[in-house]
Amino acid sequence: MGMTMTQKILAAHAGLESVQAGQLINAKLDMVLGNDITSPVAINEFNKAGCEGVFDNTKISMVMDHFAPNKDIKAAEQCKQCRGFAQRFDIKNFYDVGDMGIEHALLPEKGLIAPGEVCIGADSHTCTYGALGAFSTGVGSTDMAAGMATGEAWFKVPSAIKFNITGKLNKNVSGKDVILYIIGKIGVDGALYKSMEFSGEGLKNLSMDDRLCIANMAIEAGAKNGIFAVDEVTLEYVKGRVDREFKIYEADEDAEYEQVIDINLSELESVVACPHLPENTKPAKELSDIVPNQVVIGSCTNGRLSDMAAAARIMEGRHIAKGVRCIVIPATQNVYLECIKAGYVETFIKAGCVVSTPTCGPCLGGHMGILATDEIAVATTNRNFVGRMGHITSKIYLASPEVAAASAICGRITDPADM
Repeated sequence: MGMTMTQKILAAHAGLESVQAGQLINAKLDMVLGNDITSPVAINEFNKAGCEGVFDNTKISMVMDHFAPNKDIKAAEQCKQCRGFAQRFDIKNFYDVGDMGIEHALLPEKGLIAPGEVCIGADSHTCTYGALGAFSTGVGSTDMAAGMATGEAWFKVPSAIKFNITGKLNKNVSGKDVILYIIGKIGVDGALYKSMEFSGEGLKNLSMDDRLCIANMAIEAGAKNGIFAVDEVTLEYVKGRVDREFKIYEADEDAEYEQVIDINLSELESVVACPHLPENTKPAKELSDIVPNQVVIGSCTNGRLSDMAAAARIMEGRHIAKGVRCIVIPATQNVYLECIKAGYVETFIKAGCVVSTPTCGPCLGGHMGILATDEIAVATTNRNFVGRMGHITSKIYLASPEVAAASAICGRITDPADM
């Protein structure tokens, strides 16, 4: 029996000729990731277990992105603990204020993940790196601790759903619309502990930023991971970023999939996920009666340069509606710098937005945009659970940067095609 792309990567890292769905394996890791919230818990477990060293100080990343610059004393103590650990073991990939970014945008940008590699991270959206043809998945902080010490982790090999991508996206439709459409179609448990594998002739029409966004939200369908076939788009992205050898894995022609779903990109339109689940999707044009108090453009899902460019294009020469607060958060320092060079920051400020240093902040209800009682947000983030961004009576509508920008300008949820 043939293997899927994910199964081939896991087999290679477990030192096995083949694996099958449901099999328990122990696999070697190429990267272990933590942030300022999850790393302290992992460090405590690492110390409790009596570990005296890390398996490889070049294969551990810690990114201070959730509450940095520190929002309160507790956040300051958490980051201090991470700094101490990084200094103790000379962790090479430690990113703090001034050179940090949102972790799942920063690691690909820095070339820390390559095709065919295995990465675990103590953050559920670690599945982002499947966009590069890697196997990456979120784990608990205890698994992160074990990974830092041993360089290994155990997995149950997932079965897979194949998404056959055809066509080309229309103007103002992007990767966020693709993944929201998929989650709306299969549900938040539609890929539970499965691998979502994307291939097909239409992949060439999806940018790397589109792919990173789609893979990022695989977890919102319950998936163990999302992964894209490696093609010229992938190789062009890693060129100049990844300075080591890597191996490309392809699914066997006779690989077994639980389901094959065809997605024609040319048929998709702007989609919004209504409260309080990412599966609760509707076309943006059907939600024009929803008036947001706040719009957030950023996060590990949609804070990359192309996302900033899309928002700036729509806001150019316009001003956000009265009564709307718009927060723009470039995902990394480099994205921020490129936004300044391209004039996007000036566009945002003239439009009445606030532009923030890179942070996860409002996405998890941490800081930089907490919602009050009954407030409504349109956000390019990845979750709209009850109380996710603030008060439990607040509501979050998940959207693309294009829809978010159009909604900020018009003061109601707006399909950018109607502007």
